[in-house]
Amino acid sequence: SCACLLSCSHMDVVDACLEVEEYLEKYLGPRRSSVFLPVFLIYLVIFVVGVVGNVLTCTVIARNKVMWTPTNYYLFSLAVSDLLVLLLGMPLELYELWQNYPFLLGEGGCYFKTFLFETVCLASILNVTALSVERYIAVVHPLRAKYVVTRTHAKRVILVVWGVSVLCALPNTSLHGITMLYSRSIGSAGNTHLEIPDSAICTLVKPPWMYNLTTQVTTLLFFILPMLTISVLYMLIGLQLKQEKLRQALQAKSGFGQDSFCNVRTQQQKARRRQVTKMLFVLVVVFGICWAPFHTDRLMWSFISDWTDNHLEIFEYVHIISGVFFYLSSAVNPILYNLMSTRFREMFKEVMCHRQHHNTPRKHSLSVTRVTFRIKKRSNLK
Repeated sequence: SCACLLSCSHMDVVDACLEVEEYLEKYLGPRRSSVFLPVFLIYLVIFVVGVVGNVLTCTVIARNKVMWTPTNYYLFSLAVSDLLVLLLGMPLELYELWQNYPFLLGEGGCYFKTFLFETVCLASILNVTALSVERYIAVVHPLRAKYVVTRTHAKRVILVVWGVSVLCALPNTSLHGITMLYSRSIGSAGNTHLEIPDSAICTLVKPPWMYNLTTQVTTLLFFILPMLTISVLYMLIGLQLKQEKLRQALQAKSGFGQDSFCNVRTQQQKARRRQVTKMLFVLVVVFGICWAPFHTDRLMWSFISDWTDNHLEIFEYVHIISGVFFYLSSAVNPILYNLMSTRFREMFKEVMCHRQHHNTPRKHSLSVTRVTFRIKKRSNLK
């Protein structure tokens, strides 16, 4: 009922005249996203492809000793990160698109959701960076690689990667929590504010400047700087491979050592190394393309303070695109392995067809939070 009192402001009077559902929609937006169905269908395809592909990747690496290489250890860690995103993160986000409020998992669920997305985001970029450093040492400093690029060293680096990711995910996680809307009730005891149970949402609860600063620092340290570092490393790798190819062409022209067993074996090893490096280079490029919209989304939220209708419209599109590319990055890696690695392709077939693997020599031995926010019109709620 409408309680129109002289002591109330015009906004209070208007709000008092609204039904609960109308009040929630006014301040929290529609309960279900208008793009839920198309996004759900796209996410479903990504989910199936990504889960099957990453489970195959983990299975192939885990059960075949010939695949226990430092490079593949990093790929295994990356696949685990992708599976966490797809199996735990995607359902949570789809649920929010289907029912934006109330958030039913409570304070603990809110922390878990934020912590999960932030951790896997950081772990993915650190895994890709560590993998690129390993490739650089293996190609540019092959003598040092014998002591540095080892399975033991890779295991230690991966443990450090996940440890750093967990620690660095804590600041952003601590900024979030459950907030609720309140309705004003005017009675004999004066003004009282009553919670609206269906209004619970998991969102930012600390001052916005803290989130903005955290997001900007995180993007700088865990996306921009790593991608610049990776770009420099692969540029140096490319130069090294080009020099090796020129030397190989000169040796072939002169005929020096062309028929010796050692020379043939060396050339085969270099060919395998080039193909692995090419595959990983493509992986890094795809990773950067898929993650750029995600960080654009976060930076838009952190830098824009006065939101206009144009800002809101652009942000909505960026947010949808960033979500699709974010989850796509968790599904595309196994496809790249299948297309660009003979060994992965053969072993994928063996696992899928339940064929027994034989460790025989082969001709070709060949060896990335999402925290979502929506604009809430929540002024003058107190």
